[in-house]
This record gives sequence, C-alpha cells and structure tokens, in this order.
Amino acid sequence: MDLRNDRVFYDLLAESFERLTHQPLVLQEISPDDAPRWLYEDAPFGILAHNTAADPVFVYGNKTAQKRFEYSWEELTALPSRLSAEAPERSERQRFLEEVQQHGFVANYRGIRIAKSGKRFWIEDAIVWQLTDADGVYRGQAAFLPRTLDV
Repeated sequence: MDLRNDRVFYDLLAESFERLTHQPLVLQEISPDDAPRWLYEDAPFGILAHNTAADPVFVYGNKTAQKRFEYSWEELTALPSRLSAEAPERSERQRFLEEVQQHGFVANYRGIRIAKSGKRFWIEDAIVWQLTDADGVYRGQAAFLPRTLDV
C-alpha cells in the first residue's frame, strides 16, 4: 500500500504525535486538506515510520528523509529499519527502548545513521514515538528528524 499521501496514515502520524508530545506535527498554516501532501512533499524535516513486523520495515519516509538517506520511495519502503542505523551499544539501546515504552516517545534523541552510499550522519533533536491509533492499537514507530549533520 502506498502511504505517501494516504489520509488515514497521515492522521495516524499526526494524531499519535500530538497526543504524545502535545505539539502539532504540521503547522496550522497548512490546510488540513493539503497536510498529507505537504508532509510528504514539502516538509523541511524528515519523517520515517516502520511497521510492527518482527524485523520492522519502513512503510513511510517523506522526501526530506529519502534525500538524506539516499533511497527512493520504493527502496526505502522495502528496507528493514534496523539497516538505517548503526547498532547502538546494548546498554544505550536498552535504555532507549525502555524510555520509549514508558513514555510513548523519546525527545531530543541523537544518533548516527547511515545513508545508502554508506555516508554516516547524525540525527539530532529527533523525536521517536509509538504509532498508536485512536483505539489504542499499536501500529509501529515513527521518527521526526528536524536536524541532521554530516559526521
């Protein structure tokens, strides 16, 4: 399923983000009808989301994220999300997972990621959150990437 401009998926992203962080994902200046397109095409920040598979695969990555990670939509949405990052130290990874589970999201996250070319870069001030629908069903995780810096 192509989620690039899917209204239902956009609502899941935006509503779960706002419910957890008490911040809007998209500024109010963007019309609600245009918000899914704007988030995918024009947002100046990256957004990634993966599913709930045992080895989660990206189901969404806006154009800003695609450009930074150097993948097309088709490549990104076939990529296990673990391959976008270097394996963190076990204690750091465990702390991170416990914090996301406890709070539903982690803000101000910083970590090294890897582009398709092998180029390494930092993501900074990221927010990683659980995608939970209005009925409380867990649908995956997403990441808001406001800043990246070359290593």
